Amino acid sequence: MIGTAAISIRQLCKRYGSITAVKDLTLEVSAGEVFGFLGLNGAGKTTTIRVLLDLLRATSGEAFIFGEDCRTRGLAARAQIGYLPGEMGVFADLRGGEVLDLLGGLSAGGINHAYRKKLMDQLELPASVLGRKLREYSTGMKRKLGLIQALQCEPRLLILDEPTEGLDPLMQEAFYAILDEWRGLGRTIFMSSHVLSEVERVCDRVAVLRQGELVLLSTVKDARNLAPRRVRVSFSRAVDATPEWPPQYALVRRTADTWELQVEGELGPLLTLLSGLPVRDLAIAEPKLEDVLVKYYRGTAA
Repeated sequence: MIGTAAISIRQLCKRYGSITAVKDLTLEVSAGEVFGFLGLNGAGKTTTIRVLLDLLRATSGEAFIFGEDCRTRGLAARAQIGYLPGEMGVFADLRGGEVLDLLGGLSAGGINHAYRKKLMDQLELPASVLGRKLREYSTGMKRKLGLIQALQCEPRLLILDEPTEGLDPLMQEAFYAILDEWRGLGRTIFMSSHVLSEVERVCDRVAVLRQGELVLLSTVKDARNLAPRRVRVSFSRAVDATPEWPPQYALVRRTADTWELQVEGELGPLLTLLSGLPVRDLAIAEPKLEDVLVKYYRGTAA
């Protein structure tokens, strides 16, 4: 067994002939962590998740769930997981309640029916809807059902693939409230998402894959700090001065009484440059996670 981490991945590779989907991936997710697993389509995220679920076998390397080998102890590993796939691949003629019972029956922990009812209330999926066949469900209803089936057995680890896809803004907020509850219980959440504002809101750390390789592993706070800040300086009158900017400063836009700067690093040098000028206001926009991650997606990060 490998430690007590929720997920341990060691030198994982998956190849399809000459195509490498995942290359030498090493990653560890601590118990109780909310972890964002990010990358563009085709980056290797779904392949990695399928290896964790033993739906795919790795070409080389190892993967563990709470110390259980995903390959040799696949049943024990999966018994601790609640999984929401990107697409619910379930027979369309099954009714919603049958889907929940079928998938819940595969869990070693069994269904907590009282908690299922609570989830249905939180996600506004009425009991009457469970009597309808899946083919009659809207995209949002299928997503709600998928979330409920992943959560209803209260697993130690949640693996969620695009969890809010198809949910309206109110239901997204309900989902975030559920995640907050799970975080408070010390459960582990491993989620893939293309909604970077969502990742910034709920995750503790993020990993970014690009073409199968890990290109960033960071806390959300540290990743955000990799992006330059936007600073807007307003003056009480027109200013003609042209300071000699430090290398980490860039003047983005200038008018007679306004400067807009892009600043990396500390702001101390800026305050020195502004001394003696008729500064009326100084506004600093905190960097967004998206500003950093898009560079890693594109391969333009330094």
